[in-house]
Amino acid sequence: MQAALISHDRLKPQFVEWVVRHRLALQPHTLFATGTTGGLVKDACPELNLTPLKSGPLGGDQQIGAMICEGNIHAMFFFIDPLTPMPHDVDVKALIRLTALYNIPTALNEATADRVIAGF
Repeated sequence: MQAALISHDRLKPQFVEWVVRHRLALQPHTLFATGTTGGLVKDACPELNLTPLKSGPLGGDQQIGAMICEGNIHAMFFFIDPLTPMPHDVDVKALIRLTALYNIPTALNEATADRVIAGF
């Protein structure tokens, strides 16, 4: 299975902690992450099979969106910061729209991520 890992800046520490807690469940899978998130996760869990893409605002969200359209992403874990305005908000909305369109399990916060990873 292939999964996308993304987190907005303010939630990156929480996201990395979540990945560390669930690294055994994530380890058998192929992971793709937007740039900064991917670097932080790779530093914390170098054993994971993770490919960092571009940073979200530089097109990483769109790279993951293309992978969803091609059938190459089967789940997405995206810790969204609802309190901070994002200049690339339209990209985030487009990405979430694609997960709905292609019926991809999508966790947008830690509580949902815990439940999705339980079925991984």
